Amino acid sequence: MVAFVDIKGYEDFVKYVESLDINGPPVFVYFSGSKNADGNSWCPDCVEAEPVIKSYFTELQKNIIFVYVDVGDRDYWKNKACPFRTDSRIKLMVIPTLIKWKGVQRLEGSQCNKRELLQMLFEDDE
Repeated sequence: MVAFVDIKGYEDFVKYVESLDINGPPVFVYFSGSKNADGNSWCPDCVEAEPVIKSYFTELQKNIIFVYVDVGDRDYWKNKACPFRTDSRIKLMVIPTLIKWKGVQRLEGSQCNKRELLQMLFEDDE
């Protein structure tokens, strides 16, 4: 089963990943822009990718942890000093980005809304 975790902000992200059990299930981290009052992200690519990813996870029969990370509002994200951009463990260049934690696999930007790429990402996990 897929276990879902929601995280808001860089500090909570760091606390979470530092507490992960290295012997636990694989962890996949999805970085997205914060949501407006209407429930949609300010990031158009994130808005496109989210329903595709959510739909895929309803069918995925694997024991993984899916971590949704809210990277903040547009101004915070666009700042070159944003810690999500400067953290050497994640090196985010665009959102949305979906990464396998402690792995090299990642999907960035419009790749995140392509079901076949999601399938390849999770098949590589076997």
